[in-house]
Amino acid sequence: MGSQKFNAFEMAQSQFDRIADLLKLDQATRDLLRYPIREYQFSIPVRMKDGTMRIFRGFRVQHNDARGPAKGGIRFHPLETVDTMRALAMWMTWKCAVIDIPLGGSKGGVICDPHELSEYEMEQICRGWVRQIARDVGPYQDVPAPEVMASPQTMLWMLDEYEVIHGGKFPGFITGKPVSLGGSQGKKESTGYGVIFAVREALNELNLSLKDTLASVQGFGSVARHAIELYQQIGGRVISVACWDQSDQATYTYRKKEGINYPELLAITDPFGGIDKRKALELGYEILPGEAWIEQEVDILIPAALENQITSENVQQIHPRVKLVAEAANGPTTPEADPVINERGIFVIPDFLANAGGVTCSYFEQVQSNMNYYWEKDEVLARLDVKMTAAYHDVSSLAKKSRQNTRDAAYMIAVSRVAQACKDRGWV
Repeated sequence: MGSQKFNAFEMAQSQFDRIADLLKLDQATRDLLRYPIREYQFSIPVRMKDGTMRIFRGFRVQHNDARGPAKGGIRFHPLETVDTMRALAMWMTWKCAVIDIPLGGSKGGVICDPHELSEYEMEQICRGWVRQIARDVGPYQDVPAPEVMASPQTMLWMLDEYEVIHGGKFPGFITGKPVSLGGSQGKKESTGYGVIFAVREALNELNLSLKDTLASVQGFGSVARHAIELYQQIGGRVISVACWDQSDQATYTYRKKEGINYPELLAITDPFGGIDKRKALELGYEILPGEAWIEQEVDILIPAALENQITSENVQQIHPRVKLVAEAANGPTTPEADPVINERGIFVIPDFLANAGGVTCSYFEQVQSNMNYYWEKDEVLARLDVKMTAAYHDVSSLAKKSRQNTRDAAYMIAVSRVAQACKDRGWV
């Protein structure tokens, strides 16, 4: 993230430039959407447990709020940069637009390493961040959420500080809260379930019966687990799962050709998402190298771990049977691998559509908090299904009509919606 070689914001801008050319956007709209509309950088003084004072750098970048209040996570990371914030805020604008929720994109963070900080010191950083930005964020301006090394607890400290400053109760200021204090039912399942709602629609279009399909999944964190859980519940079979092993500091693929048993694997998984190899062997799983997930003879690949996983080096290893790639992770496929996938006729559900269930459920939490009325879990997941299904069909029909791949079609929808909102408001 702090590397000089890779600049996420330059990548986000180049993606935007390509779509702006396809859409033939005018110069003023390009100039407006190519950069954040506002950004804040500030110092957060914190008295540490040993009595010394330390100054931390904080950020909030609001890329665009033409379609509604800005929305985006807060991350705590020692290598945080403002360019990473700018890129993530821009991507968030497009994600909210493609799923068609009335929000814009933002991102925030603090340069720090939570591993080296006490709980008390983290609380002071969270409260200090809110104090610096309290006039420029809020339920109807910009709504934060947890991201890298943030948690429901950090969100609660921030909410509490905001309410102290403004003298009232404003649960809609922040999302990712514990359910007991204004969080939403269904939030933990939302991203993984959203992926499978989109997969279900894609399989219908590809004339494939879900009950006849096999899948291979990279990852066994929260998103992957809930995707596997729902996919198998509705009749699909996952035959392999790749995940990180904390003890070996390596990745392995766990395969069972007749289909993995999700509750069984979950029972032998440590808190970091690592599967116990010895117990997996006893349960009849084959243990293969970490990269073997991509070579499996399946219909669906679900990369649900890290960015940069399907590359020019390994894309040729994808089995001829594969018909669908559902990008549950952010940026799992490199631009160099995309043309190969397209040439082979493999259908792709692009990341910022496939994994939009998380921000959609955050939006639902915001709505529930603002009206102080909370929905049951079934209602949350039913509403999520409606949003994911509608967004999927918007992208799919534009891809067919414009003869673009699904990734470009998703970007075209998102950018054109934001551009139109800016035009309607008279900003350009």
